[in-house]
Amino acid sequence: MVSSERVLAFAAMSFLLIVIPGPSVLFVIGRALAQGRRAALTTVAGNTLGACLLVVAVALGVGSVVERSVIVFAVLKLAGAAYLVYLGVRAWRRRGPTQAVFTGDGAAEQGGMRTLWEGFAVGVANPKTLVFFAAVLPQFVDRAQGHVALQMLLLGLVFNVIAVVCDSLWGLAAATGRDWFARSPQRLSLVGGAGGLAMIGLGVTVAATGRKD
Repeated sequence: MVSSERVLAFAAMSFLLIVIPGPSVLFVIGRALAQGRRAALTTVAGNTLGACLLVVAVALGVGSVVERSVIVFAVLKLAGAAYLVYLGVRAWRRRGPTQAVFTGDGAAEQGGMRTLWEGFAVGVANPKTLVFFAAVLPQFVDRAQGHVALQMLLLGLVFNVIAVVCDSLWGLAAATGRDWFARSPQRLSLVGGAGGLAMIGLGVTVAATGRKD
């Protein structure tokens, strides 16, 4: 299995990557501003599920194919960017104090599942995480110990635990600021619109940056 030294080194590098806001973090913040604490934490859970799928893909060798293929990488990146813009536009159009309120258990469950799915879609299409898993994670695997795929899954678990903690803190902090705005319908509408604009800007940034060749 992976030595404790390798795990600690990977954890430190993962923390440095995660603590700097990227697509997933900024999306969580935008969702917290637009819809509140519950939506932010549900988005974090969805993002984590998406990242877990990326870890499994890398462990099975699929991630390296995506990372090395310019076309596949570009398609994935642009699809994720387009989805972020779509979610931002929808958040802008639905800004206001009623957007975070569900009437009845059925509506709340449906909204929660949709938010979870949207977070998953953003997490699995995050080019920052994909490149990190495909290019960096394998470097911390001790191939002499065998069970390479299992080692990658273990390291991926370490990454996701750190990500859940950091992303949740970002989301809770943003949602706390939103609570102050909630005292005024006008202010809440303003911050909900700001969250939508943040997601739109994030989508444009993801599409315009990153590897192009």
